[in-house]
Amino acid sequence: MATSPAQNSRSRRARPPQKSHTNVETQASDLDDGFHDESDDSGGSDRIADENAIMQYEKSDDELEMERVVFGDSIGFREGLKSFAERDASAESADSQVEGELEGELEGLDDDALFFVDTGAASGPVQVTDTSDVEEEWRSGLGPPVWEDSDDERVQVSLADVPRSRKLRRTADEDVVSGKEYARRLRKQFERLYPTPAWAIEAAAGRKPKKRRRDSDGSTSSSDEGADAEDAAVGAAQPLARLLQTSDGFALAPRDERHNRVFRPDVIDIQRLKDIPGTQPSAVSSLSIHPSFPLLLSSGPSGTLYLHHLMPSSSPNPSEPHPLLTSLHLTGSPLTTTAFHPSKTDTRLFLSSPRRRFHVWDLSSGRLERITRLIGHQHAQRTFERFRISPTPCPAADGAHCIAFVGTPKKGAAINVLATSTLQWVASAVVDSPGGIADFAWWADGQGFTVLGKSGEVTEWSLAERRTMARWTDEGAVGATVIALGGRNGLSSIGGSRWAAVGSESGIVNVYDRRSWSGGKEDDNLGVPPSPSPLRALKHLTVPISHLSFSPNGQVLAVASRWKGDALRLVHLPSASVYRNWPTNSTPLGRISSLCWGEVRATPTERSRDDADLLLAVGNEAGKIRLWKVVA
Repeated sequence: MATSPAQNSRSRRARPPQKSHTNVETQASDLDDGFHDESDDSGGSDRIADENAIMQYEKSDDELEMERVVFGDSIGFREGLKSFAERDASAESADSQVEGELEGELEGLDDDALFFVDTGAASGPVQVTDTSDVEEEWRSGLGPPVWEDSDDERVQVSLADVPRSRKLRRTADEDVVSGKEYARRLRKQFERLYPTPAWAIEAAAGRKPKKRRRDSDGSTSSSDEGADAEDAAVGAAQPLARLLQTSDGFALAPRDERHNRVFRPDVIDIQRLKDIPGTQPSAVSSLSIHPSFPLLLSSGPSGTLYLHHLMPSSSPNPSEPHPLLTSLHLTGSPLTTTAFHPSKTDTRLFLSSPRRRFHVWDLSSGRLERITRLIGHQHAQRTFERFRISPTPCPAADGAHCIAFVGTPKKGAAINVLATSTLQWVASAVVDSPGGIADFAWWADGQGFTVLGKSGEVTEWSLAERRTMARWTDEGAVGATVIALGGRNGLSSIGGSRWAAVGSESGIVNVYDRRSWSGGKEDDNLGVPPSPSPLRALKHLTVPISHLSFSPNGQVLAVASRWKGDALRLVHLPSASVYRNWPTNSTPLGRISSLCWGEVRATPTERSRDDADLLLAVGNEAGKIRLWKVVA
């Protein structure tokens, strides 16, 4: 049958070429021949078994070694650490060997090859300074210098160009100095800021090394091994036990071995020091500076006592001035009065509170003793709130110091005296004061005290004779609050204190010169006038006076009140004039709750009290303690 051309074309498009089909089958058979054996043409399960055998193939040694190198294992980690330590030690030994070789090379060079000096021209004439005082210092004890650079005389240094060097000038017009003079002034400035440590002074004096001794903690120390660190710590913050052991270096000479410094009557030279660090949780109600050692005792109603090491001059550690040595907290005992024992050999502190007990804390042993009552006199001492310790030993207490408490009898007014050595009752001073006792103060010789009644009556009571020696009345006699004694060479029959200051609720302070009193023993009042006239009545404050305190030399009287902010005045004696230049409106006083004077020896090289710093410590109700240094 005949076909059309169109049908032939459709037939050719529908049927695939035979040649092309044959090639696909041939390629498929070739692939099968490459993967299967001749006997496995119909076995699919054998192929799966071969694939599982490939997955469970064991690792060769090369592969395991590669894994250990890349990922590591525990054995290799330990071996690596050991090898690293050995490499580090060998590197250090190699470095030290190289450094030794370099040092050997440098030792072989001359000094001129190690340094060079810029000797450029200077602006201005060189000032020739006499260096004979420097040579005199070497001859005085240190010997001649080992080496001097001759080029220092040719170097010219300008003191006016650099602001940091202007403090080295002696006059405002001084500018250019020689290099030797510049080095000398730098040395003097450094010694002024950082005094020579005690160990260097002892080494220069040629003292023998100290023997081995046992510290309070049971450890032994020797001069050869730890003397430098121990002596250097004298001027720094040191533990309390070590301070008490080495405190002889800071002890002041007796007061009669020095001449009093004389203060100006109109303007006082006073410098503010760094504050006592920290803020107490309550008002500072009591402050006390040890009469011989650089220690400050503070406390308040919070029941915590703080002991700081005072560093009034240049401190080896300026960032931590007046470090805290120790503290003590008494639960349920708001402290009202705390004081040191005045003796240099007695390390006890006395603490009182408005309770039926007071405490004695021994710093050397750490023992805290509580005294709850006076045997036989408990009815006259219901609380131990206020006390004073005699400045000198009392013959009535077998040569020991005495501590006197303001009594609280149901009728009248009394002061109970105890011996500090035994804490046993010694005597009771009964005074005639209808309103009760406002305050009292010990005589300078420790033989008695002066008692101030609230109505203005003043009683001079002798502990040696157990009786009232004299009576007198404060001028005005309106609401007396506080009394203070100070100075020397006063009336010997009533203690020897020259000055007596009495404060009142009206803010007036009467200052009496007891030297002007006759002091005769022919009358019953020992020559004391019944109504003496004050040397001056100070009316600079209008609020009740709460604090009166004389400086140790009796030339300055501090007057303060806690009832008004910044209520503090300093009075010069014997002129009885108030200093006009201090305090100023910017003086940060606050509401004053306590104050005290003290002489502190700044460095172990200062022996006399003339070289010691006169400090004024002021505590406020915000819990801050601020310090000032008074310069004659």
